Amino acid sequence: MSARIDRLVTSGTFSLDGGTWDVDNNVWIVGDDTECLVIDAPHDADAIVDGVAGRSVVAVLLTHAHDDHIRAARAVAQATGAPILLNPADRMLWDAVYPDAAPDGEIRDGDTFSAGGAVLTALHTPGHSPGSTCFYLESEGTVFTGDTLFQGGPGATGRSYSDKPTILASIRSRLLTLPPDTVVRTGHGDSTTIGAETAGIPGG
Repeated sequence: MSARIDRLVTSGTFSLDGGTWDVDNNVWIVGDDTECLVIDAPHDADAIVDGVAGRSVVAVLLTHAHDDHIRAARAVAQATGAPILLNPADRMLWDAVYPDAAPDGEIRDGDTFSAGGAVLTALHTPGHSPGSTCFYLESEGTVFTGDTLFQGGPGATGRSYSDKPTILASIRSRLLTLPPDTVVRTGHGDSTTIGAETAGIPGG
């Protein structure tokens, strides 16, 4: 049986290094009609809980800890009883938003997370942030890339804790090695495929 993949778009702001920008974020809810995993928790906890639609939430998986991806995480966790999981290399970004509360657990490269028959594998892809992590759902031929890879190329690397050579190396070694028809479900904007983005990655 195919996994159920729901996309929800929430709107708010992203703030870092003294600047603030308006952004629309994707929330991905993966599983079946009974249980699910929530990938990122931006802006609007009520909208995310409504999107869960009464299902059991196994975990809130964070692709990284920029504030626009985690602002609603604690409220979603409190409403659903789900743990919040994050790669520890992004802890300083988390602490800037939640100085008095830690994530509930860590995400390490190669970890797997299951809900409703869907199995997501964590791929550590530093560059946009040190702990940036993608989640590969091999059974459906799709990968959830957060802000690591978008339609049109790599995520931004012009702010604190980011590095362009690192994100390019991550994309080449962890994402471009996936089948070309793999659907890339991003943290912002429309989906794409690995094949469509390969030519735009130096050395890809």
